Amino acid sequence: MSWWIWVVLGAILLGAEVVVTTDFWLVFFGASALVVGLLGAFGVVLTPPLQWGLFALVAVAGLVAYRGPLKRRLARVDREMGPELVGESAVAQGELAEGQRGKVELRGTLWDARNEGPEPIAEGGRCEVVRVDGLTLTVRSE
Repeated sequence: MSWWIWVVLGAILLGAEVVVTTDFWLVFFGASALVVGLLGAFGVVLTPPLQWGLFALVAVAGLVAYRGPLKRRLARVDREMGPELVGESAVAQGELAEGQRGKVELRGTLWDARNEGPEPIAEGGRCEVVRVDGLTLTVRSE
């Protein structure tokens, strides 16, 4: 395959990683395609079977070596965000019965939320953030 096809394929895969939530699968295939394309652009002549073999080798090596640590590092950043929100006051965007999920506004942003309290929260009612699980706030009526 021509080197520019590999570069275009790499750009498409990297762009898809940004647009689609794939948990860092496509980024390694995109980077691998860019490596093969750039080698061709710099004059390294590879037969098609060698191109595909190098593509697969670089992608799998990247997945094995970097995907796990990258996901753990980003998960740690998410967990560090939670404590600063606990105790803050949010506004329910719809009625939230006990155990029900819905939306709340906090700091000008809409969040997914779950009412863990024994009382329902009325639309527009204030609620307290008691826990953060990823991008979901656990709240109860104030």
